Amino acid sequence: MILLIDNYDSFTYNIAYALGTLGQDIRVFRSDAITTDEIEQLSPQAIIISPGPGRPEDSGISCETIERFSGKIPIMGFCMGHQCIGQVFGANVIQADIPVHGKKSTIFHDGKTIFKGLPDGFKATRYHSLIVEKDSIPEKLSISAKTDSGMVMGIRNEDLKIEGVQFHPESIATKFGTQLFQNFLNCYTERNS
Repeated sequence: MILLIDNYDSFTYNIAYALGTLGQDIRVFRSDAITTDEIEQLSPQAIIISPGPGRPEDSGISCETIERFSGKIPIMGFCMGHQCIGQVFGANVIQADIPVHGKKSTIFHDGKTIFKGLPDGFKATRYHSLIVEKDSIPEKLSISAKTDSGMVMGIRNEDLKIEGVQFHPESIATKFGTQLFQNFLNCYTERNS
């Protein structure tokens, strides 16, 4: 079972649908309607942290979930979920120079883990006003993807089975989103290892 934390975002059910098309059992919980103790009792094979409005500190139990389950349960964060990962590991989440909402950007990546087999320079849709500040990313995280201007679009700690992407793979306008979800499952979950 994949546990999906919903940060009150309309894209959450697109994520659930995308994972469902891959044959996954999905349970969705609002970020303020479940505790980390309850998550532990459910024993998910992976945790997905959705996008959402506001800042990481507005994300209910998302940051606490990352702190508690890093290295124990694979975690993937999208948009705000990505920012939560960055903040938990010590990076700064700052205002982007130019907010983007519904903009397609070219994503360049390292070809590893979730990006394995995806063409370098694929198009992805972005909806965000905040970013993980590149120069504040600690050694515990590596930058896995960025835009052509160098803005951070992906972070990872492979040993702790944590991935974050700033863009929206669940958006219909993002190429290879389904493959990115499948790659996460293939890389990090026992059922697909």
